[in-house]
Amino acid sequence: MRMFNFGNARSPLILHHFVHKFKSVRTYADLIDACSVRANKKGLVIGAYEGCLDGDYKLTAAGSKFDSIVGGRVSELLKGSNLRLGGAKLVTNLGEDYYAVAVAGLGPEAVSYNETECLEECKENIRIAAGVGARILQDQGIVEIDVEGFNNSEAAAEGSALAVWRYQEMKNKFNRKTQSTVELYDDDDTESWSRGLVKAEAQNLARLLEECPANIMTPSQFVKTAIEVLCPCGIHVEGRDMKWLHEKGLCAFLSMARGSYESPLLLELNYCGGSQEDRPVILVGKGVTFDSGGLCLKNCDEMAEFRADMAGGAVIVGVMKALASLGIPLNVTGLIPLCENMPGGMAPKPGDVVYALNGNSIKIENTDKEGQVMMADVLHYAKNYKPCLVSTLATISRATRTGLGSSASGVFCTSEVVWREILRAGAATGDRVWRLPLWRHFQKKITGYQDVDISNVGLGRGGDPCSAAAFFLEFSPDCDFLHLDITGSGMCHSEIGVPYLREGLMTGRPTRTVVEFLYQMACPLDRNAECG
Repeated sequence: MRMFNFGNARSPLILHHFVHKFKSVRTYADLIDACSVRANKKGLVIGAYEGCLDGDYKLTAAGSKFDSIVGGRVSELLKGSNLRLGGAKLVTNLGEDYYAVAVAGLGPEAVSYNETECLEECKENIRIAAGVGARILQDQGIVEIDVEGFNNSEAAAEGSALAVWRYQEMKNKFNRKTQSTVELYDDDDTESWSRGLVKAEAQNLARLLEECPANIMTPSQFVKTAIEVLCPCGIHVEGRDMKWLHEKGLCAFLSMARGSYESPLLLELNYCGGSQEDRPVILVGKGVTFDSGGLCLKNCDEMAEFRADMAGGAVIVGVMKALASLGIPLNVTGLIPLCENMPGGMAPKPGDVVYALNGNSIKIENTDKEGQVMMADVLHYAKNYKPCLVSTLATISRATRTGLGSSASGVFCTSEVVWREILRAGAATGDRVWRLPLWRHFQKKITGYQDVDISNVGLGRGGDPCSAAAFFLEFSPDCDFLHLDITGSGMCHSEIGVPYLREGLMTGRPTRTVVEFLYQMACPLDRNAECG
């Protein structure tokens, strides 16, 4: 293992202490807020299904039991409330055990897999109800929140834990809002609840990495954070420095990092859950900790969001933590090339030609398409692991966001079996995927040049996401290939559709879908618990 110095890494914790040193006076408003939230202030989330007529409802089993305990007052207060999916009614003064109770709408009771929507609607409705209910209680300043299992405690744990997550690491501790915890209420299925919490916390870890400002979450700080988070889980973490990259000949990757003062690094993560003879799954994630576009500069209005251009790498870190926590019997290696894409004096120029690890020449027609170039070397390097499957995760093309919005991650793959499994995983987690073409047409677009072997743009107009996937396939080892374009799904959440993700924050998607997909690969005969 090659060691290098992290002494100059800028830690969020160090920054917070620096700020706190010069701002330590509590205001009157802070004292009032602190007094209003007592240490024993608890909340409860229960659910109600929609009835056949407007205003009708049916409490869940746990909800009915609690209603009986409080003398039917929940039912009385819900009359005529017209409670729907995505809504919740806050009820107080129901006893000493809970300061407030949120009754969350679950939608119709008899829902299951919706083939048109590619969605397990029962599980997703539970996530929405648990998330909306927990969020309303959190907004009341409640720290301890009990959540019923809704007949699928894994989904309830995911929705509630994702909903109460906040990014406040940069704020003075006296200015931070309530950070709530969630616990299972009146349900024996604690194993499923714990599994759901592991998956949600993995996604929240990815969100934390994505949210952190780029001046703090540099390539070296990303590696340091991965070491701190993953090593205690038993995952082997190695940071490969610039000298190692030069020695191994990853020149295309190095070329895209020349415009920044921050040194590029290759982060390698190894989880050994299977036998030594099992061929590993390789996850390659784009790790651009800030993407200005290079000399092809991005619009200033949208540039700040691209501190999360390392979302692919952040998702892999979250996935690896979940795999270790769940003990999935599979060998998985994560490779994350880390750098900044900046317009410095040594930055690559449009029209430059660099040579990849496999000897092919790459024309850099657009420096804002750095992901293809930097990941090409890493994909070719992955052949040394003799993988059974290579999967890339990257915020690679804004055309994917234009076409799919935040509804789903774009998927490209060479195997029908892999496609069916990733589709099923997305339906189960509510974090869906949609397949886009990986035809030879796109391979011809990027390789049909007279002067070079391949281009990071391609001939003709349009088809950018498909051309990028074809580019990756050119460098991938000879095995099944899967690419997830997460530009629309994996960055800032600003649209409707996922109420349990807080608007304006990074999503950490599709962490849970990748975890579920790998679980399905490792345990093909197992089936997750259904609703009901």
